[in-house]
Amino acid sequence: MHTEKSVTHFLGVNFSNISEDDAISVISGLSQSESFNYIVTPNVDHVVMLHDGKSDDVTACFRGAYESAALRLCDSRILQLLAKIRGIELEVVTGSDLTARLFEHGLLDGKAVAIIGGDQAMVPELMKRFPRVSLVQHIPPMGVLKNHQAIEDIEAFVVQHLCDYVIFAIGAPQSEIIARQCFEAGRAKGVAICVGASLEFILGRKARAPVWVQSVRSEWLFRMLCEPRRLWRRYLLTGPKIFRIVWKSR
Repeated sequence: MHTEKSVTHFLGVNFSNISEDDAISVISGLSQSESFNYIVTPNVDHVVMLHDGKSDDVTACFRGAYESAALRLCDSRILQLLAKIRGIELEVVTGSDLTARLFEHGLLDGKAVAIIGGDQAMVPELMKRFPRVSLVQHIPPMGVLKNHQAIEDIEAFVVQHLCDYVIFAIGAPQSEIIARQCFEAGRAKGVAICVGASLEFILGRKARAPVWVQSVRSEWLFRMLCEPRRLWRRYLLTGPKIFRIVWKSR
């Protein structure tokens, strides 16, 4: 059960310090709600963005999205290690594990699920693997945060279908900011989960790091080696900023 006692403050984020089982229980309950809520999964990249120091609207909206989220689940074993060095215990509940469990353990069977993002082949592939899940999809254009109409279209789609679950797969900070807009509009229901490449892992389009690689906190290295052109900047230039943030937060 998610309570105030299970919230742990670290690096400016109020982490929901709960197990994966408890997270699933909370999310399942929220999916049946007549109001709309959403879940975020902070990783190193997110925390760096939150501490960017920029005063632009996107950064401010991203911070606001984190504040309004129903759960903030630690998605990084690096963050977990940095917290442990500071004497703070953090549970890791990754967005990829959470999404996989919902689909592969039948927790979405008979449920209505909306996917925001992906490509036209994604839903047919998911339906082939998970025929008991009722899926709808909206594919927004690139640069959605700079497109006011595109944001409104997403919110209208979520309201129109009123699904039990909404999976935002358009990356950070887009997913979180638009999920918060749906929350504040107050017209939708159910629960949204902001994830990255989780659906692509489920479909085998991208390789997930082996368990032993995850256990030694090297999933970031595995992913970078799999997609060096796309991810080198994130992991070699942006990611290391987390050490300065930890140092300054002493």
